[in-house]
Amino acid sequence: MGPFGHFFIALLLLQQSDDVIDQGLKALDSNQPALAEELFRKAVAADPADFYAHFNLSLALTQQKKDADAIAELRTTLQLKPALYEANLNLGTLLLRNQRSGEAITPLHDAAEAKPTEARPRLLYAQSLLDTADASGAEAAFRTAAALDVKSTAAQLGIGRALRQQGKLPEAAGPYQLAAADPAYKEALLELGRAWEAAHQTPEAIAIYQQFPANETVAKHVAELQLDSRQAAAAIPALEAAIIRDPSVANRLALADAYRETKQTEKAMVQLQLALKTEPGNYELRMDLGRVLRDQRRMIPAAEQFAEAVRLKPDSVPALHELASALIINESYAEGLSALDKVRALGQETPGDLFYRALSFDRLKQPRPALDAYQKFLAAVQGKLPDQEFQARQRVRIIERELQKKR
Repeated sequence: MGPFGHFFIALLLLQQSDDVIDQGLKALDSNQPALAEELFRKAVAADPADFYAHFNLSLALTQQKKDADAIAELRTTLQLKPALYEANLNLGTLLLRNQRSGEAITPLHDAAEAKPTEARPRLLYAQSLLDTADASGAEAAFRTAAALDVKSTAAQLGIGRALRQQGKLPEAAGPYQLAAADPAYKEALLELGRAWEAAHQTPEAIAIYQQFPANETVAKHVAELQLDSRQAAAAIPALEAAIIRDPSVANRLALADAYRETKQTEKAMVQLQLALKTEPGNYELRMDLGRVLRDQRRMIPAAEQFAEAVRLKPDSVPALHELASALIINESYAEGLSALDKVRALGQETPGDLFYRALSFDRLKQPRPALDAYQKFLAAVQGKLPDQEFQARQRVRIIERELQKKR
């Protein structure tokens, strides 16, 4: 075959390749990406150096979410046609979508530089910087995007996020609020709230969270923060609403704490009692209710709760201490001594325990063990409990005189 024969064959192949590409584009337009892929692969096979065929093949692959293959075709496109804007933009976009932001920086930078008046490539470039922790560079790029498109809430959110990453929370508030005007970006405000909370700036965090009154989880968290910040009265409405939605033990405990902080003791006891109906074997609940009853000077029911706590945890020194105290104050001295004996057996006896022990023996008319306990108490306390020390010294003198008279 002569040279003219080879020429006509090459020309025919090019014509066929153009026809295949035209058919592939029509398939893409009619939302048939699988068919388009098949056609563009034929075009690539016919002319591997045809950057246009590779680029169109990447479009067909992208539509089918075959991102890895699409990325490879875009890289080939850029090798054949360096600096092709659409290829750089699409490649960067796909890399971002696949959490490969570090690889996306260069193609997106090149796309942004190729179209300096276009906001979108600059916005994507800024996102790649933000994702790779270059918050300062991202801030500058987002600001450029915002200047190019003053209505871009995505750019404002990007500025806010970049400032937040730099720890500039007061400066971030404005851009975040501007972005939140768009319902699609409203939830992003919670990021700023969490950042304020992590920085221990609770009032600022609460102010953000209160912009989500319909979000039950956020509303409950606000109440918890208010409770921790000694704003119990403000927390009560949200905690009461949470109980209606979910009468869980955790919610009842939180509401009980708020009631106690606001001196609504009876309401607090009701919540603790209701919680105990759900979890009668809950040690902490028994202790909480017992302490509320103790503070109300209702020693018999308080002792009942502490006794149940001891039953649940026989080696619990705090429960034994509370039980002994409630019993002795209620003048149940023998039972109180029994609880104190258990504390002693655990090796956890305190000066206060010695005082209660002495007082109990004293009231039970057992002067010698009472004197021994008072003396041990005075030796152990060393000025830390002045009122009890005064009382103990008085009783030591009196008991010693009484014992001398009996000799």
